[in-house]
Amino acid sequence: MTSKSKTAVENGRGLRVFLRCWIGIVSAWLLLPTLVVVPMSFSSSSTFKFPPPGWSLQWYERFFSSSEWLNALWTSIQVALISAVLALVLGVLAAIGFARWRGRGRSVVQGVIMAPMIIPLVVVGVSVYSVFLGWDLVGGLLGFVIAHTILGIPFVFVSVSTSLQNYDTRLDSAAATLGAGRWVTFRTVTLPIIMPGVASGLLFALVTSFDEVVVALFLQSPEFVTLPIMMYNAVALDIDPTVAAASTLIVFVTSVIILSPEIKKIWNKQ
Repeated sequence: MTSKSKTAVENGRGLRVFLRCWIGIVSAWLLLPTLVVVPMSFSSSSTFKFPPPGWSLQWYERFFSSSEWLNALWTSIQVALISAVLALVLGVLAAIGFARWRGRGRSVVQGVIMAPMIIPLVVVGVSVYSVFLGWDLVGGLLGFVIAHTILGIPFVFVSVSTSLQNYDTRLDSAAATLGAGRWVTFRTVTLPIIMPGVASGLLFALVTSFDEVVVALFLQSPEFVTLPIMMYNAVALDIDPTVAAASTLIVFVTSVIILSPEIKKIWNKQ
């Protein structure tokens, strides 16, 4: 190996080390502020204080013994599950239709589908509130489901469209020649191939709905409050440390949902 080759190899190794260190720094920068809430949820203090003066489970006990917090949690679960399923169905259909569309206006349609992800949530919230108020959908399950479905569709669309980029349409023709109809072809050929994108889109739509607070603030009512709204009120109005316990639970559940595909891979290898 010549000196130039050795130098190139050493430079490549140095670059990889630098990039890994940089990824670690960025990850710590993003995660550490969020993880501060975890020890605060076990604090014995009656206010927000870090580091905690002592350790206690009082805020978790208060969370699971409060009908208000549990009702908000159940409301968020309902909205997230229903809206994620609806966003999945509509997003998959939109992605498949977009992938097979070769006419004009594709960029315009793509921009319309991606608009809820691009437009600031405050603008979306004001728009949704203005429309839903006339339709009497503010403060109820149906209004929340429709709004969160709209927010979740772009995530499903992007994930499934990515899976469809390398999809060979000749497989559909082969299935058709063997007598398979459109539904059978989709269920037995297309869906298994794009399943990673479908699963990713479902997870992102679920997490997006469960964590969403801006649009929910416009649609809430005294009788219909989601968990993020309850957490916002606990910080802005009551200074209630129970929000730390709720935040820790959300961080844990969200992390499990996002990391579940990797956990499944590790489990299958064992």
